[in-house]
Amino acid sequence: MNAVTEQLALSHGLPPEPPAVDSPAWQALLAMRHGDRSIALASALSASDPHGAVAHADDAILNALYGPLCSVALDQGFAIAHLAQSLDGRIATVGGVSRWLSGDEDLLHTHRMRALADAVVVGVNTVLYDDPQLTVRRCTGRHPVRVVIDPEFRIDGSQRVFTDPVAPTLLIVAADRVAGRQSLGHAEVVPLQRGDGGDLDPIAIRRVLASRGLHWLFIEGGGTTVSRFLRAGALERLQLTIAPVILGSGRPALQLPVIEDLRDSLRPVTRQFQLGIDTLVECVFRG
Repeated sequence: MNAVTEQLALSHGLPPEPPAVDSPAWQALLAMRHGDRSIALASALSASDPHGAVAHADDAILNALYGPLCSVALDQGFAIAHLAQSLDGRIATVGGVSRWLSGDEDLLHTHRMRALADAVVVGVNTVLYDDPQLTVRRCTGRHPVRVVIDPEFRIDGSQRVFTDPVAPTLLIVAADRVAGRQSLGHAEVVPLQRGDGGDLDPIAIRRVLASRGLHWLFIEGGGTTVSRFLRAGALERLQLTIAPVILGSGRPALQLPVIEDLRDSLRPVTRQFQLGIDTLVECVFRG
């Protein structure tokens, strides 16, 4: 990050971004994920060669965390969601402030997940409150297609995902709200029929994205969007990064239908990883 870019980031309340993280192990994972097995093998050999590039100390963690996610077939449907939350299950204050709940290691993890994904998916409130870029900057890797779910077409197009052309962007809107509009800024408007109850069905969203070759999805937020995908059974995995902080109030991470008996609760297989002072819990539903 140059001085001008760093000053701009600070003026927006953003932490300065470190140089992109690169290592043979990460390059091997990227290559495996995107189908270039020859590069994956070469990178893996380089990482194990004491006379080659110096392997990063966290290579074992990289392979343990991302290896299973990179082994998914290129055309296999796969959706994984991520939320950062407090110890008491809050993702933001009542007013929507969420920066910066988790630490730098979780931010790096988020960028790595973007680099692995065909598309990164967020709900309209995430764009309105956080104005994210949804690009890969803290690690090496290509930008995913950016997908914003906005059933009622509330967005005005002034946000960064619509004003910069660095990555393709799709805006998914309820068909009855499109009114003939085919684009918003640099984004393509994708109409979708409402499901039962008037919402956009996450399964239908996955289907329309798959028809465009977008099979591996990273659902980055917010809580309402992730909850809808989870409730619809449209997630293979869910990652919750738990920061050692108690808010005592604010917006809940997940909102699911009320249950009366603990036997009706979800009990997925879990994996756990330490991201600095934060703890990542990954719930495995299938795949």
